[in-house]
Amino acid sequence: MNLLDLSSTLLFIAFIAYLVATLFFGGAIHHKQKEVSDSNKKWGTIAIVITILGFISNLGYFITRWISSGHAPVSNMFEFSTAFGMFIVGAFILIYFIYRVPSLGVFSLPVAIIIIAFASMFPREVSPLIPALKSYWLTIHVITTVIGEAILAISAFAGLIYLLKHVNMKVKSKERFWLEAVLYSLVVVLGFVVVTSVFSSMGYEAKFSYVDKNNEAKEIVYNTPALFGMNEHKSLTEDRMEPLVDMPALINGKKLTTVVWSFIVGTILYLLLRIILRKTIAEKLQPLVKNANSQLMDEIGYRAVLIGFPVFTLGALIFAMIWAQEAWSRFWGWDPKEVWALITWLFYAAFLHLRLSKGWEGKKSAWLAVIGFAIIMFNFVAVNLIIAGLHSYAG
Repeated sequence: MNLLDLSSTLLFIAFIAYLVATLFFGGAIHHKQKEVSDSNKKWGTIAIVITILGFISNLGYFITRWISSGHAPVSNMFEFSTAFGMFIVGAFILIYFIYRVPSLGVFSLPVAIIIIAFASMFPREVSPLIPALKSYWLTIHVITTVIGEAILAISAFAGLIYLLKHVNMKVKSKERFWLEAVLYSLVVVLGFVVVTSVFSSMGYEAKFSYVDKNNEAKEIVYNTPALFGMNEHKSLTEDRMEPLVDMPALINGKKLTTVVWSFIVGTILYLLLRIILRKTIAEKLQPLVKNANSQLMDEIGYRAVLIGFPVFTLGALIFAMIWAQEAWSRFWGWDPKEVWALITWLFYAAFLHLRLSKGWEGKKSAWLAVIGFAIIMFNFVAVNLIIAGLHSYAG
């Protein structure tokens, strides 16, 4: 077995370990009397041990892939996504040993699992880096950014637990609607995994020629039936669905097609869940958090932002600017990824301002944490998969 095969095996082991640990954390919550005493329970102890073993395996994947490729495994969508999932688990482990809150594991680990499953839908091959990526500043920039985002994600999970406990699910309200919308978005990501897996197993391919934003003729292969075409596309494959509409050069029609298919399949999955559960997902999850310590969740959400925000600032802005200067001879260029990194930074700066100056605690703080993670995920999924830019290599 070579290092790359070993790397894949270690990632699979980590994935399974996180699944099993989630079940044990669920058992810890089910058997507990008080949140603060649960760290002494057998189920919680087993859960965190399995989580740590999974994280070690995940870290082993990261290191062996780094050695086998000769560069940090953060240069494409598969590598970045797996790193994101890994650091979310790492951030959770750190928070767990500070606060001993097993309910956080019931939400942190499934999101990490979904992100790693999301990663598995992208090509896993190790490819040579383009010149702009051959810089140690890329490694520093991306790893610091993903660590910051992972810590910020913990604030969202704490906020979600707080909201699930305090939003009245028996009365129709905007809060209830938006809380369910957050959970629906996670099902849409599962929809991406399902639709990509199905068409991949069918060996579906449709080749098109198109004209890119630099007015150069190129070819592209769709792995799902085309809904949106590339700029000035022409079909090169017989008996394949023609795109319904051409997209401008700024928009990647192939990736937009995948996103729309994900929403279609995700919506079907969501409706099936609603039929099976006979409740909203939020209503079904609410009993899991009924004994959660609200004040503690509020504190975790706030402290996660206090730690994650400066780390994100270093990675996504300062180190990113240094790398941009080295790669493209300019610190800032209003690339879509740069713009969304700035939007994310401004949002969390506003979060801290409102928390410290205006006293936004409890529900308000929890909603801000959840919205902040939604912005991160929009940048992670939509900007990477739809909008063309200098960071398009990430797709």
